[in-house]
Amino acid sequence: MARFTAMLAALALCLQPAAAQSVLRDAETEALFRDAAAPIFVAAGFNPKAVDLVLLNDGSINAFVAGGQMIFIHSGLIGAADNVNELQGVIAHELGHITGGHIIRYDEGLKPATGITVLSLLLGGLAAAAGSADAAMGVFMAGQQAALGKFLSFSRAQESSADAAGAQFLSKAGISGRGSIEFFKKLQNQEFRYGYNASANPDAEFYRTHPMTSDRLATLQDTYSQDPAWNTPPPAELQARFLRVKAKLYGYLADPQSTLRAYPEYLTDVPARYARAYAFHKEAFADKALDETKALIAQDPHNPYFLELEGQILLESGRPKEAIPPLREATALTGNEPLIATTFGHALIATEDKDNFAEAEKVLRAAVVRDRDNPFTWYQLGVVYEARGDTARARLASAEQQLMNMRLAEAVRSAEAAEAALPKGTPDWLRAQDIAMSARATMERQKKSR
Repeated sequence: MARFTAMLAALALCLQPAAAQSVLRDAETEALFRDAAAPIFVAAGFNPKAVDLVLLNDGSINAFVAGGQMIFIHSGLIGAADNVNELQGVIAHELGHITGGHIIRYDEGLKPATGITVLSLLLGGLAAAAGSADAAMGVFMAGQQAALGKFLSFSRAQESSADAAGAQFLSKAGISGRGSIEFFKKLQNQEFRYGYNASANPDAEFYRTHPMTSDRLATLQDTYSQDPAWNTPPPAELQARFLRVKAKLYGYLADPQSTLRAYPEYLTDVPARYARAYAFHKEAFADKALDETKALIAQDPHNPYFLELEGQILLESGRPKEAIPPLREATALTGNEPLIATTFGHALIATEDKDNFAEAEKVLRAAVVRDRDNPFTWYQLGVVYEARGDTARARLASAEQQLMNMRLAEAVRSAEAAEAALPKGTPDWLRAQDIAMSARATMERQKKSR
């Protein structure tokens, strides 16, 4: 019983792993995710803006659905994929979980398993009362095994359903399932590497939350190979963007020496230069990082993400005035993309020139209108408000940031201070009330869950 309870607790935690992993925000990566996923979402009957795709800093090869319509993709999955078609296959599968309501229906699998366990406890108790300890233990163990089997069978059925739905979405979108097959083969190779062999261990499939990869491959290979889109390659421009993002992510996350081994300096293609620019920047070799970045800009002068990188390197190297022109251009080219605009606002503030603060406020306010969930933007906006003597809105900006960072007691204090100083009945005054109420409610839930 203890083992079964622990297993259920572990599975429940798997539904909300994002809490223990850091979210990676990058404008270029998020744009790639949106564009790669859009035709799949449309094929599934979804508004592309209705599903959030979130990148997590986790080296494992995984993706999952949580929080309703949110697909979380591990950085390790991007590193393992060779092309954008593989990423699209994963997104289609996870969308299958959303359309199937699998997260919402989690209790459907848990309740029968729990019922079996409770029944085994009752029967085992009767056997123990009759004086047969061995019989009682046998009933307990049989009940635990049956409950585990019931739950895992439910989970495998959901995965098979998501596979089928994902194949349907890709087909309707005119996207090849070849990438999905290639990615499953990678998973199968990983299983072989770690010794997961169904023929060598007949019980292995019983204890799996997913169907055996070999079975999934056999089913999907037949489905995809007959689809008209099977031999359709991904768009060249989308594939080029994927390779840039993959290299960028590697350069950002890996230690610099590993990056320089994977992307040696004799390689002069865009992904290699991108990765090395991040590696050199992490090593504080600003000039080398800028050389790589300027080579990228020379190849594509109006690429906003190359300009963003140049501005970021200059800003983080203590040269905020030089960072302003490329960041201003990157912000304009992306239509005031919030993440890039926030970096631009940061550079304006970092000059410590009060003449730049009015522009910084305009840029940052536009950024939070489109993306309220970036605590750093609120922090920078608070700096601007404080500098101009608007203490009430500075406190409100602090409250926004503190609430997002789960510093709940501080959020309540900041929100109450803002509310007391803001004109009664204004949108900012009402927002201060909302933040205080939300923070208090979260603290109350935390107390009850202890």
